[in-house]
Amino acid sequence: MASNASTQAGSKRWTYFHSALQLAIQRSAHKWTYEDFAECFSLWCDEQPENAATIFNLVSSRLESSITENCEELFKKYNVKENLDNLHAVVTAARARKQTGYDGKDVWREDLQPRAAVRARTVPMLEKERAHLRAQLTQLTEENLQLQSQMEHNVREKEEADAEALKLLDTLDRALAHWSQIPLEEIQSWALQTAESAGSKA
Repeated sequence: MASNASTQAGSKRWTYFHSALQLAIQRSAHKWTYEDFAECFSLWCDEQPENAATIFNLVSSRLESSITENCEELFKKYNVKENLDNLHAVVTAARARKQTGYDGKDVWREDLQPRAAVRARTVPMLEKERAHLRAQLTQLTEENLQLQSQMEHNVREKEEADAEALKLLDTLDRALAHWSQIPLEEIQSWALQTAESAGSKA
């Protein structure tokens, strides 16, 4: 049974299973002997024994090849090798625990319900994951609060800066309004007096 599955290294359980299946396919494919074939086609076998033997061997080989291909498709569809390897690993680990005197709550017993065994294994893992998620949620909440506080502080500073800017603009508007109300003659007189005063001091 030369096949892709047979060339893949696997566990002992897979190797034994594959070898047994190979032997079964070979026996089933060649269970129909040439004598049985000759009884069905006696005249042809008597007249052309060489051709009859060749056809018989081709049919047997084709039958073995067809069964092998169908088995390979089933192996691939249902992950037979992987599942058998996993089963072998579980059984091996269980035997090793038994030899060390392990007596955990999830050890199989006849009165142990499958659901109870699954809960005993999965609930602690789920609780651990829940605690991890809660810790992450707490950390994210704290970070969000810090970001919110920083954002509120930045908003307050911007509002204060905008208020100061408005005050300055109001002051400039008032100064400009007051300046525009001064008569031009007074401005020119003031400018001339300032220039003369500066010239006399020089």
